[in-house]
Parts: sequence; C-alpha cells; structure tokens
Amino acid sequence: MKKGAMAIVSLAAMAAAGHAAPQDLFRGWRGPAVQVADNVPYDGRVTFVRIRYATDLGGFGGRWARDPGWAHDYPTADIHMMKILNELTLLRPRIDGSNVFSLADPELHQHPFAYMSEPGFWAVTEEEARGLRAYLAKGGFIVFDDFRGGDWDHLVAQMRQVIPDGLWFEIGTAHPVFHSFFEIDDPAAMTPPYGDLPPLFYGLFENNDRHGRLLAVANVNNDLGEYWEFSDTGYAPVDLSNQAYKFGVNYYIYALTH
Repeated sequence: MKKGAMAIVSLAAMAAAGHAAPQDLFRGWRGPAVQVADNVPYDGRVTFVRIRYATDLGGFGGRWARDPGWAHDYPTADIHMMKILNELTLLRPRIDGSNVFSLADPELHQHPFAYMSEPGFWAVTEEEARGLRAYLAKGGFIVFDDFRGGDWDHLVAQMRQVIPDGLWFEIGTAHPVFHSFFEIDDPAAMTPPYGDLPPLFYGLFENNDRHGRLLAVANVNNDLGEYWEFSDTGYAPVDLSNQAYKFGVNYYIYALTH
C-alpha cells in the first residue's frame, strides 16, 4: 500500500497528459454547454460511466449557470480517474474515453460501476427508477458525488422512488469499501473543496443489511470529482487530490469484487 500511496503523488500531475487545461477553478464560469463525446464501444474493459439525467429546474441544472449538474468535471475527471486506476492496479481500464448513459439505457448493465454528479439536481423519472433498480439488483454499484446541504435530502427522496424501503446508513471506518485497496482509516478527513460542512459517507445496502452488499455510496458534503479534474493544476493541495483518488480506486475495486 505504501508504494501505491507514493505513486499517486506523481500520478496526480501526469493523469491529464494529452487533455486540455480546465476552463475554471473550482466553481468559476465554464462557458458554453458541455459537448458530449461519443461513447466508447464496449469491449469488456472497465470504463468510466457517468449518468446523464434531466432536471426539474427549468433547464438550469447545475450551479452558476454552467453546464448541467450531471456533467460537472466531465470529461477530464473521468479520464484522470481511469489513468490512476490504470497505473495502480491490474484492471487495465479504458483511458481513451468515457461513457455517458441514462439510467434507463440497457447498455448501462454492461458496466459494474456508475457515477452521478450533482444529484441535488436529479429529478428521477419512472423509467430511470426502473432502470436503476434493475441495475443495482443485477450487481451494479453507483456513487453519488458533488453535493452538499439540502441536496442530501433531495437525493434520499429520489432514491425512495428507486428502492422504496431502502435505508441509508452512515458507512463506518471499518467497512471493506474503505480498505479494498488503500487503507482509508479516517474517511471524514477527506476535506471538501468548498464550504465547511462535515464530510459524511452514506451507503445503501442490499436488503438493508449493513453486512451485505453495498449498492450505492453517497459522498455527502464532498466532491471527489472536482479533485480528480483539477489534480494536474496545482490548485488543490496534492495530498487532498491523492486522497480523492484513493476513494475512487477503492470504490472501483469494491464494485468489481462484491
């Protein structure tokens, strides 16, 4: 583990090789609407999957009138995360692109891991609820990231439509998700890139069994994707970018082994 931890320090800077510099610094104006690249074809390799969703906010979706919330940090964060995963593990994921799917897209079921940004702007539809319910039941794993404050209550309400009897439990430090690759002994030390709300990690478990399979993780009051996107800029302290990558690697390894 020590070797891997040291490797991240140098990888944080090299992860973005071949990608344009970010257009904002943690919450600035991003400019025109996001341009979504074509999905990379499925070939069995691990691929970063980002969930695209509609919003109930009159088309605003996202803060500061930027691109929609689901696309925050896209695609740079996605590629950076895959490059770290490629360097530190034997997974050999795709690093030449990422995929964007609706929760109702059957192709989502080819991928064991999905990521949703800004779930505070997510307005789940019946079709999406059915799709996510089926995805999780078949072994899928989803991470909700980049939200804070009242967004948490909103996410809980949306997930009630997916799994009506599902309960969220705070994930303790001893849970395997924090030890699946790196040893994350103090998850609460993952300082968020904005605000002063305490970082919390909640999980949704199969059959509400806290000793059973973890279906979903919510990074409450935090934004790992922001650190992934800007890890090569020097804007954030290297140790925080490294820690954000550790969470990402652990989530992937857990999803692929449970």
